[in-house]
Amino acid sequence: MEAEMGIFGAENLWGIDLGGTKIEGVVLKSFEQPDELLRIRVPTEAHLGYEHILNQFQLLFSKLQAKTGRKPDVIGLASPGTYIAKIGEMKNCNATVINGRNLKKDLEDTLEVDIVLANDANCFALAETKLGIVKSHYSEAKVVFGVILGTGVGGGLVVNGHVIQGKHGIGGEWGHNYLYPGEGKLCYCGKQGCNEQIISGPALEEFYKQKSGHYKPLKEIYHLHLQGVDKFAELTIKRLLDGFAKALSVVINIVDPDVIVLGGGVSHIDALYTDTSEVLKDMIFNHEFDTPILKAQLGDSAGVFGAALLIADTSLLPLDK
Repeated sequence: MEAEMGIFGAENLWGIDLGGTKIEGVVLKSFEQPDELLRIRVPTEAHLGYEHILNQFQLLFSKLQAKTGRKPDVIGLASPGTYIAKIGEMKNCNATVINGRNLKKDLEDTLEVDIVLANDANCFALAETKLGIVKSHYSEAKVVFGVILGTGVGGGLVVNGHVIQGKHGIGGEWGHNYLYPGEGKLCYCGKQGCNEQIISGPALEEFYKQKSGHYKPLKEIYHLHLQGVDKFAELTIKRLLDGFAKALSVVINIVDPDVIVLGGGVSHIDALYTDTSEVLKDMIFNHEFDTPILKAQLGDSAGVFGAALLIADTSLLPLDK
């Protein structure tokens, strides 16, 4: 019915976001008018294996086709981890069943469409730049650094409206830089003390548990910190703020972004926006720091919107050949 009414056309942008719990697909009207026409989710069910994930992609794609009455030539894909085009393998995915697999080729064979693939943090940064908080408040920004602070820690870099993938596909990735070597758990990236194992939600909850002897969710820890009634909560939030500023200072000294956008569950801690700038002044190679640090606007669908926008960015296409 919707297809018959002429809502869908050849200029539509199709995107899919592969998440830990869901695979989400979206159809946007066009790059010039990126209105959401259709959005559908199916469960990832990664515990059932890699082939099952491919089947879930097929299920989602079939639903999208049935609703639109169309089949696109190309789809943008936001993925966990990094696709190494030179060897045709996924690496550094926290959904480890995908690591070592040629997700791009396997999906192209399964869906019979071309795939333009980028890390989910890159897609987050692109979406917030083109459709979200950056467009709303800082539309002239040329360099945007997108930060994911949640169950994991990731980053994406957008320069002049284009995602910076880099030679190895890890452009903008800061989640696995060393922060406090030897601290925290050994990460799947092979390091102990990387950003993810220090300032992610689970890492901060584990730190609190080690100090206090009992577990609390980060939201409650922050509430106790604000009340000033729990010294272990205060230590945990101080660890977050100090670690975040130290990790972010490295990025600022290298790319000096116009805007920094935060997403993920940890990004809801207000102190990241009110206290970080003052701490950063003593850490960066400058006498002042006035870069706006903003909370993301698009929520957990930023990844899928960014994925759809990928296919309008022709600069990405050579990386996938």
